This record gives sequence, C-alpha cells and structure tokens, in this order.
Amino acid sequence: MSVSLEDVKKLKELTGVGLSDAKVALTESEGDFDKALTAMRKKGLTKAEKKGEREAREGLIDSYVHSGRIGALVEVNCETDFVARTDDFKSLVHDIALHISAAAPLYISLQDVPAEETTRKTAEFTEKAQAEGKPAEIAAKIVEGQIKKYFAEQTLLEQPFVKNPDITVGQYVKEHIARLGENIVVRQMQRIELGA
Repeated sequence: MSVSLEDVKKLKELTGVGLSDAKVALTESEGDFDKALTAMRKKGLTKAEKKGEREAREGLIDSYVHSGRIGALVEVNCETDFVARTDDFKSLVHDIALHISAAAPLYISLQDVPAEETTRKTAEFTEKAQAEGKPAEIAAKIVEGQIKKYFAEQTLLEQPFVKNPDITVGQYVKEHIARLGENIVVRQMQRIELGA
C-alpha cells in the first residue's frame, strides 16, 4: 500500500522520527495516520525512558506572568546548549511555566513529596474510611487510590497538561525527549500569586 508524502512528513514532524521510520509506521498501519501516530509515540516514549538516565546540565530558565497577578518561574535542563537554544525546547519550557501558573503544583514529581506529608494524608484518608464503616481490606485499597489521586493533583509531572488535558505534563516532556533526542529534566519551579 502506498502512503502519501504529506502524511509521512506530518508524522515525522509530530514524533521526531526519521522519514523512513515514519513511512514504515504508516505502511504497517495500512495508511491509518492515527494508528501510526500512536505506534510511533509509544516507540518514542520507550526511547525517551532510556534517555532518562543521561545527565542534563544545560537548559533554560523561563517565566510566565498572567495578568500581572500570578507568576511562575521554572528551570528545565537538557544535555546540550544546542538543544537548549532550539525553538522546540524554548516552547516546552515556556509551556511548563504557563502550566505552573495555571495549575499551581506543589511538587515537581511524586519523589519530591515529603514522607511526612504522605503519612499525614494516609492517616487522614484512613480515618475517614474507617468512620464510614468500610472493612479494613477495602479501606486500604480506597486509601491507596485516594493518596495516588491526591498527590497526582499536586504534582507537576502527573497533572493533566493545561494545553492538552489528554496527556500529563510528564508525557508532554517525554514527547520532547523523544523528539529532541536528549534527556530533559524539570529541575525547579516557583509560583507566586499576588496577595497570597
């Protein structure tokens, strides 16, 4: 089956793969662009996972200010100065600053959540489940789900991305890792709100 050059180019742009990989993906999916895109994103995310071990010391600091009332500052690192200067990387960093301004995450990743905070919320949710008369084994599963949901809402990389709620900020970063071919790390963030 033949695939159009326009689709091949479009798939290449969206995923960051080579033209031949894009053509193979479209051929394997029998010309179904969405199916090919999904397959290539999975492949790209797998590559991104492998790049996650590499050291990221270059990057950018960017800010976003909303209506002079809310501001966010973020440091995002990559491996080389070359990638840090690309429009794609600059756009990623700015989008993350915008997201921080809008969604007010407290932590960058789940690993940043202090153990005492996890313990405190677990005790709170457990007490609530017991007060509702739930059996112990069911209460434990409920509490586990509530903890996961609560901290996902508080954590930057777990939050649904404000510009595309179908993916998390973490997935958005991984797409850029796959596209740019370098490890990317959100190193630090700060959000300020007028009068808060």
